[in-house]
Amino acid sequence: MRKIGMTALVAAALILVSVTKNAYAADFSLSAGGGGLLGYTFTRYTLEGGNITSTQSMDRFDYGGFLFFDAAYAEFSVFIQGGNSVYRENMIYSVASLADSKGTGIETNLGFSLLGKYPFNFNEKISLFPIFGIEYQIALIQKRQPDGGLLYDRSEGRLPEDRDKNDKPYPLSAWNSFWINVGAGLDYNISKALFLRSELLFGFRLPTSYELGALEVVKKPPMNVSNPRLAGLTGGPSLKLGIGYRF
Repeated sequence: MRKIGMTALVAAALILVSVTKNAYAADFSLSAGGGGLLGYTFTRYTLEGGNITSTQSMDRFDYGGFLFFDAAYAEFSVFIQGGNSVYRENMIYSVASLADSKGTGIETNLGFSLLGKYPFNFNEKISLFPIFGIEYQIALIQKRQPDGGLLYDRSEGRLPEDRDKNDKPYPLSAWNSFWINVGAGLDYNISKALFLRSELLFGFRLPTSYELGALEVVKKPPMNVSNPRLAGLTGGPSLKLGIGYRF
């Protein structure tokens, strides 16, 4: 009996080790890969206070490529994203227009994202996962071409709205941005190691230093607005398609 009991104990231990190993491999597998992205970003902001009303609108088509590292419940990505946009900015003081500009723009950003996810195995081929996380974009290129004008670097401060409270051009870092992302993803297993990944995200961008700087500009003479308010939203969807490899 003692021998049978010991045999059962050893067998149970082996089964436990096997199950734990398999669970660990399933739950904490590592993978890496890359792909491309397409998206759309819109901006709608209004600054008000005193006799000032300023509006900013922008619509941009985004495109780029990314690399990702995945640890089952978390995904870290590095990406390069370009964008072509149309914009309009207007500022009215009392009844006079101080600035009214529109045109097109070109942007390039280096981005980093950290997304949390929880995968659900739909079947042997497909797994689905909700996504929530953060993203930071570093501005590499910020150019604009006003209607009827020449393409220029925004950090040169050629337009009044591209200059800070000290009447100096904004540094390129003024367009760095922080995002909050939500969405969902799908993995399709090609083989035991290779898989296709798709993610659909919606990002909400916090105001940039450039946008917050406008609040300081209107506090200066001749406008002298004591309590300006900035309201609005920047955000948009993005679709990421890629291929990954499980280690």
